[in-house]
Amino acid sequence: MIKRVNIEDVGVLVALALQMWSNNDSDRLTEKFSDLIKRKDAAFFIKYIDNRPIAFAQCQLRHDYVEGTHSSPVGYLEGIYVLEEYRKKGYAKKLLAECEKWAKENGCTEFASDCELDNHNSFKFHMAMGFEEANRIICFKKKL
Repeated sequence: MIKRVNIEDVGVLVALALQMWSNNDSDRLTEKFSDLIKRKDAAFFIKYIDNRPIAFAQCQLRHDYVEGTHSSPVGYLEGIYVLEEYRKKGYAKKLLAECEKWAKENGCTEFASDCELDNHNSFKFHMAMGFEEANRIICFKKKL
């Protein structure tokens, strides 16, 4: 079963998200996700097996320029995660399909995503799901 997340599910969502974004803390993610859940331009989905949450996906509508796209808004996959023991069973593909369906329902004709240059597993996933590489960039920063 795949369920769209509501505010009552935020604890389950945060527990899964912390496994992917381990450099965050629970309180910060709870606050951020609680705000996003209330918005119409964001959605989270959780995959359950036997009432156990095993995966999640986060998507949003982006109205700013999205690399390689030609429309607005663009559906955007912000994050997707499957517990290691449940990987390679098609669950991420099903979650992505829910995100794409949600984006279409919200007027999108394009869907996009990104990953870090060195995240080879994410790159392989995106390519297997029919994404096309739009560009590669390196971001820079410095303190002032």
